[in-house]
Amino acid sequence: MRLRDWDRNLKIRLAGESTVNVTFWMFFPFLAIYFTESFGKSIAGFLLILSQAFSVVANLLGGYYADKFGRKKMMVISSLAQGISYLIFALASSPWLDSPAISFICFTVISLFTSIYWPASQAMVADVVKEKDRSSVFAIFYTSTNIAVVIGPVLGGFFYKDYRFFLLLAAGLLNILLSIVLKIWIAETAPPYKESVGTKKNWIMALGTQLKDYQVIVRDRTFLMFILAGVLIGQTFMQLDLLLPVYVDEMVATQSLFSIGSWSLEIQSTQAFGLILAENGLVVAIFTIMVTKWMSKYKEKNVFIVSSFIYAMAVIMFSQTNLIWGLMFAMLLFSFAELMTAGIQQSFISEIAPENQRGKYFAAASLRFTFSKMIAPLSIPMSAWFGFEWTFLIIAILAVISAFIYYVMFKQFEMKKRNLQAVKQL
Repeated sequence: MRLRDWDRNLKIRLAGESTVNVTFWMFFPFLAIYFTESFGKSIAGFLLILSQAFSVVANLLGGYYADKFGRKKMMVISSLAQGISYLIFALASSPWLDSPAISFICFTVISLFTSIYWPASQAMVADVVKEKDRSSVFAIFYTSTNIAVVIGPVLGGFFYKDYRFFLLLAAGLLNILLSIVLKIWIAETAPPYKESVGTKKNWIMALGTQLKDYQVIVRDRTFLMFILAGVLIGQTFMQLDLLLPVYVDEMVATQSLFSIGSWSLEIQSTQAFGLILAENGLVVAIFTIMVTKWMSKYKEKNVFIVSSFIYAMAVIMFSQTNLIWGLMFAMLLFSFAELMTAGIQQSFISEIAPENQRGKYFAAASLRFTFSKMIAPLSIPMSAWFGFEWTFLIIAILAVISAFIYYVMFKQFEMKKRNLQAVKQL
């Protein structure tokens, strides 16, 4: 589907969200450093867990609100709320006021409304794009996000430390502007909401209904192991904006990236982290399709298992170097592990899900990331309790355990398929 054939709503959103995403990634990866320095590692870790817990609830309710109140309304409200929160965040990090507590509250509110915005934005794509074209439209939005991940951290590495107030101020104004643009220029796409007769829901009932749908996990042992392995391996890639920035900030000294004659490019720790995070975004943006095609030649079982082991190797490598080039090599390996399963996870879910329950399975599969986000901030206080080397080692061990769970899962799945084939032949 060509960009010029897109619905007007999507064109406006692509331009607006791409701009907002760049400013977001200019400061977001460095917030773990800010909160760690402000509250200490233990308190910062538990505060981030609390923040993610609120976001999880908001994400579970986001789809319900998008259906009941409309995609446009939820996106406008979310953008406006984020914009106002950014402005207060900027004030709390300004030359006139320095309040980490207010900053954390603002960060939590921003995370909450980001979680509400996302289901509405995804639903709008499904509303206006034919099924055969949706994957290409989602791919373009995904690519635009990865471009922001490339540009944002590099710029943030140079500007965040001295100009955090101005970055947050810009993010606030751009989000408010986005909400105004969405309010004026995009149309509502949600079908009329029909609530079942005699079942008027409040948010608690909606949350209960959503959780009830996830009972599919308990009934399907193969799927349950898939979720469990996903949560464990999620403890690795969730560290990109949690443990890794704190490690780089504390352990990586200012050093030369490269030199020409008597001239050398000196890189500080925040700039080094920006570079390696941008490297991850660049590799993902450029090589996703190529690596996915490559991995499709191998058995899914082998791809999942090998990916887990490569994740473990990369995490160990992070803990064993404080050189920028060493970290960049570890990130290359880390990114390859990410790309190995990026394209086959959805197809595997389709394969194990009963045809009439695929929607529930895909919704439940998102719990891998939901629970990973909640647990992952524990790595920050762990680094204070055990040190960076042991913390990275524990995360690597979790990745190895996920490989063994994948092995058992596929063994069970293959046995289940053989039994079904045997029944059909009778």
